[in-house]
Amino acid sequence: MKAIVKYAPEPGNMEIREVPEPKPAPGQVKIKVVAAGICGSDLHIYDSDIAIPVRPPVTVGHEFSGVIVELGEGVTEFKVGDRVVSETAFSYCGKCENCREGWYNLCPERKTLGYWYNGIFTNYTVVPAGRVHLIPDNVDDISAALTEPLACVCHAVFDLSVILPTDLVLVSGPGPIGLMTMQVIRSFGARVIVSGTDVDEERLALARRLGAEYTINVQKESLADRINELTAGKGVDVVMECSGSAHGMNSGLKVLKKRGYFTQLGMGKPVIEFYVEALNYKEPHISGSLGSRKANWEQALHLLSRGKVLVDEIANVRLPMDEWKTAFDRFRRKDGGKFILFPFKQD
Repeated sequence: MKAIVKYAPEPGNMEIREVPEPKPAPGQVKIKVVAAGICGSDLHIYDSDIAIPVRPPVTVGHEFSGVIVELGEGVTEFKVGDRVVSETAFSYCGKCENCREGWYNLCPERKTLGYWYNGIFTNYTVVPAGRVHLIPDNVDDISAALTEPLACVCHAVFDLSVILPTDLVLVSGPGPIGLMTMQVIRSFGARVIVSGTDVDEERLALARRLGAEYTINVQKESLADRINELTAGKGVDVVMECSGSAHGMNSGLKVLKKRGYFTQLGMGKPVIEFYVEALNYKEPHISGSLGSRKANWEQALHLLSRGKVLVDEIANVRLPMDEWKTAFDRFRRKDGGKFILFPFKQD
C-alpha cells in the first residue's frame, strides 16, 4: 500500500512510498483510515526541527478517524466495523512518576504514532486497543478526525488552566487550534477575544460566526488599547496562546491581568525573546501544554457529540493524500483552515 514516509533525518526527506500492509499484534487493532488531518507537527517532522523523537523511516500522520477491520489476539472490547479514533501515545513506560499519576503525555519514554510508530497518512494503521475510542454515532468522520487536536485543546483548557464563567479570555491565533480553543472556552460561559493578523482575516470572520464576542486584527488596531478599554485597564483573566509566535506570546503576557493564567498551546521556534518582566511584575500562572490524556479524548468526543464544538467550517480543505505536498505548502501559507487528506485509492 502507499504511504507518506519520512524516510531519513534532516529537512525534507519525505515522499510517497510502497509499504507493507500492517497486521495487528496481540492487543492491537487494525484500522482502515477514513479521514486524516494535517497537524503543524507534521510540518515540523518534514523540517526535522521537532523535539519529539522521530524514527525514520516512518509513515507520518496521527490525526484521523477510521473503521476497525481486524482485531489482534486478546482484543474483546471492540469489534470489526466499529468507527473509532486513536490516541497518539502509542507506547509509554507505565512506571515513571508521570505515568503513575496519569500524565503519560509527559513520560520520557513516550513514543508517538506517526513519529516513532507508523502513522496514518496511508490506508491502514495498527494501534494498541487501549488507545482506541469509539466515535459517537452523531459525529461524522471528518469531525471525528479532529478529535486529536481537540483533545490537546481539552488538555490545555481543562487540565492546565483555570477559567470561570465570568472571565474574559484572549485566544491568540485563529488557526484550527485557536478556533477550537475558543469554542471550548465558550462552553464554560466565558467571553472570548480572538486575535490575529492580516493573513487571518477569513479566520477571524469564522471566529465571529462560531461565537467569539470580539476579534482583533493586531495589525490594524492596538491589542493593548482594546483590552484596556474592555477591562478598564485590568487585563484579560486568561490567555490561551495558540499562534506559537514570539509576538503572540509577548503581547499576551502584556495584556494578561496580574495573577492571571497563561497557557501556551502553539508551537513555534525553539528559542524566542521572552517578556520576562511579566513573571516578576504580574506573578502569572504560566503553563505549557503537550499532547493529551485519556480523559481529554472523552471530553473532546463529548463536546463534538453535544455540538459544543463545531469543526465542519474549520476543516475546509479536503484533498487526496497524493496531493500532500500541495497541502503542506498551503498549510504553511495559512491558505485554508484544517487540511483533511483522504486515503490513497487502492487498485
